[in-house]
Amino acid sequence: MILEKKLFLALSFLVLFSPSIYGQIFDFSKPDPYKKIFVETDDFGLSYLKELEESLEKIESDTLKFEVLNDLAYYWHTRNLSTALEFTEKGLALTLEKNNSLWNGRFQITKAAILLRQEKLDEAEAVLKEAEAKVTESDLSFLNTQLGYVYERRGQLGRAADFALETLRLGEKLNNNKAIGIAYSDLSNLFWKQEKYEEGLEYGLKSLSFFEERNVVDLDYDFTLYVVGNNYLKLKQYNKAMEYYTRSIEIGERYGFYNNLSDVYISLVDLYAFLNEFESAEEAGKNAIKYAYLLDNAFMLMRSYLSVGELQIQNKNYPAAITNIKKSIEVATPSFGDGFFLSKAYNSLGEAYAKNAQYQEAYKAFSEYDSLNKIVFTAEADQRISQLETEFNVAQKENTIQLQETRLLQQQTSQNLISLIAGLLFLILLVLFVSFSNNRKKNKLLRKQNKEKEFLLKEIHHRVKNNLEVVSSLLALQTAQIKDPNVVSAMKESQNRVYSMSIIHQRLYQNDHLSSIEMKDYFLNLGNHILDSFGEEERIKINYKMPELHLDVDTAVPLGLIVNELLTNSLKYAFPNKQAGEITIDLDKKSANELQLLVKDNGIGQTEGEPVKGTGFGKTLIDLLTRQLDGTMQVIYTSGTQYLFNFKSHRFP
Repeated sequence: MILEKKLFLALSFLVLFSPSIYGQIFDFSKPDPYKKIFVETDDFGLSYLKELEESLEKIESDTLKFEVLNDLAYYWHTRNLSTALEFTEKGLALTLEKNNSLWNGRFQITKAAILLRQEKLDEAEAVLKEAEAKVTESDLSFLNTQLGYVYERRGQLGRAADFALETLRLGEKLNNNKAIGIAYSDLSNLFWKQEKYEEGLEYGLKSLSFFEERNVVDLDYDFTLYVVGNNYLKLKQYNKAMEYYTRSIEIGERYGFYNNLSDVYISLVDLYAFLNEFESAEEAGKNAIKYAYLLDNAFMLMRSYLSVGELQIQNKNYPAAITNIKKSIEVATPSFGDGFFLSKAYNSLGEAYAKNAQYQEAYKAFSEYDSLNKIVFTAEADQRISQLETEFNVAQKENTIQLQETRLLQQQTSQNLISLIAGLLFLILLVLFVSFSNNRKKNKLLRKQNKEKEFLLKEIHHRVKNNLEVVSSLLALQTAQIKDPNVVSAMKESQNRVYSMSIIHQRLYQNDHLSSIEMKDYFLNLGNHILDSFGEEERIKINYKMPELHLDVDTAVPLGLIVNELLTNSLKYAFPNKQAGEITIDLDKKSANELQLLVKDNGIGQTEGEPVKGTGFGKTLIDLLTRQLDGTMQVIYTSGTQYLFNFKSHRFP
């Protein structure tokens, strides 16, 4: 899957490199500086909360500041609930000051998400009801998700399922894959609590498919991996459960999702116990408690102690089990709202007491378990969830039937239109046939004319090439009559300039492309010729580090002349006293209308401001040709001499 590959690469980078490699979340040089985390990007490391906080002072827009502050508050609730609540209260105060009702409602939803994890379920519900009148329809899926969590924690699983399905309907209406994924994830978790593990697994995998379409790794995707692992664990598919728990831990550790990490380590206690790997189970229990303390979350801490106690029952260490389970219950009371896990705690406590021969205490614990179990696992809740599943499946089928009826109506309409249009088509076909026949004759004539023009154009390039070779030969004859070495050198340089132009015309009439030149092959031919003219084939090596690149004639000719001058200059001055060396030519497109040319040697180099050697004609020619191509030149005086050119033009093919 695409998201899994992306996750693997991201985690590999996290291990190999420092956090500075991650993409920045803010670029204040842009009109929209915030690359929204877990929406537009997940390309950042553990320091993202610090970057969000530091950005607040630089943000001038109220709306952007609200958005960043709300994200800061919400994602702190994955690490520490008290800190998250501080940022939320700051956001609420600021939105009231600015009289922004919409963002005030959004901060209230975030506050409720924190309150319900602090077991303040009534207060969370009241805040959500107040926020409902302030926010837009696009916010309601998140709001309903939090309301579902409130009822789930109270043990009212049927009502929780109602809100999950409402989130699903909103997600489908607004085409919001994240909302759909969260709804399926919540239904998967509810089926798991109802011990309907096959259905839970089906909905969990369906949830992951919607998250993966978003191609963003986030808190809810991470939680769903954990939920799917739980269903696999109960179905005794231990390898699959371990696979999903491991993936969840990798994400949680990358982004600091302490709540999910504590959840997964609690489940790993059970998994390792089933596998009889008790040392690993104990280590997982310690990690669960560690992250629960970091999160400052009584709910996670209660479950962590419970998981450790249940492990000690399996190890027959009943006194230690009683101590840890009692500690779990002490953490949970008196305001603990989750009857599901509290009932599990009393059941396990009763079992530990019974196996430790403390039968009176066991009876009291089992009695408490029975009371809580009747509240959570009611026939009404079970019936409601089954009913909701049936309603959902029926709605899906009704939508399919309605879609098929619409398609049939469209097909019938299409058939009528086809009947009406058939006659017109016949007439149009006759007209088209006549037109096609005429166009065919015209095209045949045009192809003939094009071939004649192509032949003539190739012949012109052939003749130009021949004429340039005649000029080169004349220069060679003239050079043979000259004794002055400076004049001889100038004549040779002129010959090479003429040759650089003649190669282009040769390539044009020899290749299929009459409008462009392949530059790598061209530079290779030009370089070999210049080395031969100086007799330096054995001493100097030219490297052509460039891809195949086709350019038009008006660009290729100036570039060829520039490279000719630079090669000649290097051969004359860079390698004195028969010194061996290398010259590198690199030409590449940096964008649709920008070329970069690099010519460098590893010779003796020169210093900045050093007087021009020779007549200076070559430098003047290079400057003129660079301006002709709307370019810039930079000379780098390190490790030999490097000439770096950037050319801007709209003519590059």
